[in-house]
Amino acid sequence: MSTEREAYLCLSAILRTREPKLLNNDRAVRMLEAGSFEDAAKLLGDCGYADMSQMTAREIEECLNDHRSEIFCELDRLCPQKLLVDVFRMKYDYHNAKTVIKSEAMGLDPKHLFSNSGRIKGEELLSLYNDELYTRMPGFLGVAMEEAKNTLARTNNPQLADFILDRFYFCELRHAAKDVDCDFLTGYFHILVDSANLKTAVRTLRMGKDADFMSDALIKHGSVDIGRIRAAGDKDALNALFAHGRLEKAAALGAEATEGGSMTAFELACDNAVNTYLRTSKLVSYGPEAVIAYIAAVEGEITAVRMILTGKLAGIAPQTIRERLRDLYA
Repeated sequence: MSTEREAYLCLSAILRTREPKLLNNDRAVRMLEAGSFEDAAKLLGDCGYADMSQMTAREIEECLNDHRSEIFCELDRLCPQKLLVDVFRMKYDYHNAKTVIKSEAMGLDPKHLFSNSGRIKGEELLSLYNDELYTRMPGFLGVAMEEAKNTLARTNNPQLADFILDRFYFCELRHAAKDVDCDFLTGYFHILVDSANLKTAVRTLRMGKDADFMSDALIKHGSVDIGRIRAAGDKDALNALFAHGRLEKAAALGAEATEGGSMTAFELACDNAVNTYLRTSKLVSYGPEAVIAYIAAVEGEITAVRMILTGKLAGIAPQTIRERLRDLYA
C-alpha cells in the first residue's frame, strides 16, 4: 500500500468520525429557537467551538476565523497533498487582496478586515503589497493584485478590480484542481464557476445591463460556455442553459429573480446545489473526496453559525435568519 494511500485512509477515518459533531440542520433549528443569544451560543459546545455567549459581533467573527484557521493548520499537517488544503485557503487570500486594494483607494486601514485563513497572513500580504514585492506572494496572487491595482488607478472602478481578482482566483483554483488530479475536485470547481456565472447573469438581467457588462464578470471553464451565457438575452434562454444540470432549481428561481423575484431564494438555491454535490462524497470511503467534503462542511457550518449568532445578537427574527440559511452538509 502506498504511503499516500495510507495517509488518506487514516485522515479519512479521522474526518468521518468528526462529521457527527458538525452543526446539522436540527441543531441549527435549536439555535434559532433558543430563547436568547447566550443560549444559542452555548449549544455550540458539542461542535468544538469556544464559548461565544459573551462575545460581540466582531469577537464572534475573530473566533470563527481562528476556528477555521486551526482546522486548516491541522489538515496541512495531516493531508498528503497540501495543495488540497490550499484550494480552500486561497479564497481568503483573494478576500484579503480585495480588502487591501479597496482600502488603499479609500485611504482606510484594512487590518481589522483581514482573514488569517489564507496561505499568507493578511498583514504579511499588506507588507509585501506596500513594498511591491509581488513575486513573493503565493500562487497567482501577486500578478492578480498588481493588475487589479493598475486597473483601479486607471479606471477608478473598484468593481473592475474585483472582477480581475475573481478571474485570477478561479484560474488558480482550476490549476490546483488539475495538479491534485481528483475528478471530484474538478467537479467542485465546475459547479462553483457555474454558480458564480449564473449569479452574474441573473444580476445583469435584473439590472437591465447588456452583455458587455456581463462579460467582465464571467469566469471561463465552467460546464456552461460563457459565450452561450452572454448570448442568453432573456430569462427563458438563461434558464434553458442550466435546466438539466445541478443548478436546475437555482436557474428557475433566477429566472423569477430577473423580474423582481427573491434574490435571496435564488442565491440560497445556488449554494444548496453546491452542497448537494459535496454530499456525493459520502459514497467514497477515503481519499481527497473526504478531505474536500469535510473542509467544505466546516466552511458551511461557520457561515451558518455566523448568521445565527450575529442575527440573534442584532435581534433579527428567527424566521428571517432561517430563510437565509443554506442546507448543511451534516
